[in-house]
Amino acid sequence: MDCIFCKIVEGSLPSKKVYECDQVVAFEDIQPKAPVHVLIIPKQHIPTMNDVEGEEQFQLIAKIHEVAQVVAQKLGIADSGYRLVNNCGKDSGQIVFHIHYHLLGGESLGDLVGPKA
Repeated sequence: MDCIFCKIVEGSLPSKKVYECDQVVAFEDIQPKAPVHVLIIPKQHIPTMNDVEGEEQFQLIAKIHEVAQVVAQKLGIADSGYRLVNNCGKDSGQIVFHIHYHLLGGESLGDLVGPKA
């Protein structure tokens, strides 16, 4: 499998990790869209939200949300606010097909999406 996030999980690609446990890893995005932009991924390869199935995987998604709270607190954006985004599929803008959440903050983020060009 040629998944960049799986390579980060296994340690063959470097990343600036801000959190890691046995199920989840969070690391800085290499092309940040906000002063704080962290990607939170499960260590288990699941391509998209549509591929999540079974109680164990849904509990993993809950764990990712728990990690988002921890990371937001750790990075000092929990009180001011942050955005947690999961893109599902190519039309949503998903580029890496390993489920992941973007944790964005550190400034006022404005509207979620702008007008179509």
